[in-house]
Order: sequence, then structure tokens, then C-alpha cells
Amino acid sequence: MRQAVPVSSDLEPADQGAETVRQLRALSTPAGAAALARAGQLLAARTDAVSALSRLRAEVGVELAGPAWGIARQRERARPVFGADTDRLLFTSDALEQAGRPVLADRRAARLLAGGAASVADLGCAAGTDTVALARAGARVLAVDLDPVARELTALNTAALGLSDRVEVVAGDAVELVDAATDGRVAGCDAAVLDPARRSGGRRQLDPDRWSPPWSTVQALLDAVPVCAVKVAPGLDHERVPAGVEAEWVSVGGSIVEALLWGRAPSVTWRRATVVTRDGAVHELTADADPGPAPDGPVRNWLHEPDPAVIRSGLVSLAGLELEANLVDPTIAYLTSDRPADSPWVSSYPVTDVLPFNLKKLKALLRSRGVGRVTVKKRGSAIEPETLARQLRGPGEGTAVVVVTRVAGAPTVVLCGVPALGS
Repeated sequence: MRQAVPVSSDLEPADQGAETVRQLRALSTPAGAAALARAGQLLAARTDAVSALSRLRAEVGVELAGPAWGIARQRERARPVFGADTDRLLFTSDALEQAGRPVLADRRAARLLAGGAASVADLGCAAGTDTVALARAGARVLAVDLDPVARELTALNTAALGLSDRVEVVAGDAVELVDAATDGRVAGCDAAVLDPARRSGGRRQLDPDRWSPPWSTVQALLDAVPVCAVKVAPGLDHERVPAGVEAEWVSVGGSIVEALLWGRAPSVTWRRATVVTRDGAVHELTADADPGPAPDGPVRNWLHEPDPAVIRSGLVSLAGLELEANLVDPTIAYLTSDRPADSPWVSSYPVTDVLPFNLKKLKALLRSRGVGRVTVKKRGSAIEPETLARQLRGPGEGTAVVVVTRVAGAPTVVLCGVPALGS
């Protein structure tokens, strides 16, 4: 990943961190703020990087030009998510990659503090997204991180938002702090949030035992501190979730964005799927116990694609029950029913044809119906959607959705929205 502020590639990691901290502090001065404002103007005007850096060096000096341009670029990436706060915040590319969505951080903070906790340890504060949300919700926050860049970002960002009086930023090891937790408190705080690093060397770590801190610390925190929340990978094996701990999967605009394990105090159910629609509405589907699988049966008039949060949480059968729908195959998370669904749990498509997968016959059928562009979806198939979409491209003006999946164990294509012959 590119750093938001340039550091010399021949520096050792500790020296790189110190240089980044120095640059962040320089950008937090009045001169730095002016440099950032000017960089933002040039970026908004779509000035190319070479010209922009040349002008910045001439106007604000060599020391501030590169860092200001880097931060301005990160702010542009952050703006759709961080909104009005963006121009007061500092990010490195790594910190922005790890930063959660403020709207979700606010939601977590409200739930965590609902039981009366007054102080929270943010174990692994990164750029301070959770620290900000907790402080704004009224808590005193101890922001902890081993990374000096993360600590500097959190300190500068909370100060920029006027929250310094509620936040203390310290160097600390989450493993050691959790090991020392007593009487339901960690680092002297009533509650805790933990976001283990799930990347190493630029690669995603799928094994929770290789997270930093590792799974053993996640378990220890859940056992020692009743009021806590842990961010985990959305693909976490359900078998890993301890008894009495609520697991929640959250999607925004149809994409899974986070998974959470709630401590035993805030836990109120077994599994939860939270769907945040594009207009910001929040919908929650919950189960107090495993609902079991949905029944399966033939493809009917409508095909329903469950939201990824519903799939990850294992609650597809609850959505199916609400829609009077069945699975197309016992191993495939597509539902089907006789009627369309006005539901946040699924996206629905009208079924026009169901046929065995055969590329030649599929192309011929689509051309006979005047379909020239398709959106390909797949589940339970090895096909590459982009490749198949190119292969099915034709001269027609019509569009359709092509779903490649299994039905009753057989490779099958479900065509949705395909015009009838002669229409």
C-alpha cells in the first residue's frame, strides 16, 4: 500500500514510524493546515500529481508539500464515509484501510454504553474511529496501541474534533492488558473494544490464531470483561463463537463490512444480521437459537438473493420463512417463491427460464430473445462471472440477469428478466 505521507524506503520500520509521526505533527500546525487546504484545492481541481507537487513545493515548502498531498488524497477517499469530519482528520493509507465507518462506530458505542459503562479501553485504536464515537457518546476513553503512528493519529484526530478532554492515548500491548484484566475491567476501564489486525505483510490472515492480538486474547477478553465488543473477520467459523456471546454480521448497501462478537453483558440474542440499506435505514434479523436449514424445492416464479449479512449469520431460513420461500438446493443460498418480495433481507429477480447449463444453448436463447448484455451471478459454480458475461455478449439491446448455480444438485442456469420471444 502507498503511504499517505512519503517516507524514505531505506529507513528501518521504527525510523519510518518516527518520520511519519514527525510529518503528521507538522501537518497539525497552522502552516500544515494551510498546506492541506491548498493540496485539497489542487486535488479538487483535478491537477495532476506532478504539477500539484511542484506548485505545493513552491507555495508551502518542500517539507510540507509531499505530506500534504498524500493526506489530501486520503481525505478524498475518506469523504464518502466520514462526511463533514473529513477535512479535520488525518489518515495514512493503512489507517484508512482499517478505519471503520463512523455511522457503525456510533451504533456500536451506543450499544456498548447502554448498560451504564462510563469508561472504555479502545484496544488497538488505529486512526481513532471507535475512540471518537465512544467519546462523542459520553465515555472516557483510554486509546491504546503499540504503533506510534496510530497513537499520533488518534491524538491529533480527537483533538481536531474537540474531544481531547475525554481521551487519553497511551502505548500498550492489548495481550498484556487483557491478561491483567480483573473484576470485569481492563486497564481500569468498565468496557473495551478490540479490533485485531487481520493483515500481515499486506496479506489477509484467515487463521484467527494468527491475528494480532491472536484469538486467544479475543477469548480471554470475552471471558474477563462482560461489557465488550470485538471486531472479527466476516468469514469467522461459527464454531469459534463462545457460548453466551452474540455474533453479529453487518452489511452496508449490499456488501458485508464487519462482524462483531458482543460481550456477555450486551449480548441479547444468538445471531444477528444487520442490513444497512443505501438510504441509511437499519434492519435487524435475529435468532435466539439455530433456526436450522430452509426447505428446498424447485425454482418458482421469483429468485431471491439473500443479503450477505443474512447468509454469513446463518439466518437464511428465517428470511425464507418470512417470504414463504424455499432454497433451490440444500447447499445453495438462493431462495425462490411464487411472489416478489419487498424485503431488506433479499434482492429479488423475476424468473423467466430454468435450463441445464450449456454455453452454446444459452447463447442461442439469449440472442433469440434480443439480449445483448447480461449481469452474471453465481453460487456453487466455478465459472468466472466476468468471463461468462463477455462470452454471452451479443448484438441485442436487451439486458438480463444470468444466475449460474445448482438446482437439486445439477448445474443450472436461471434466467431472470429475459424478454419473452417476440416481445
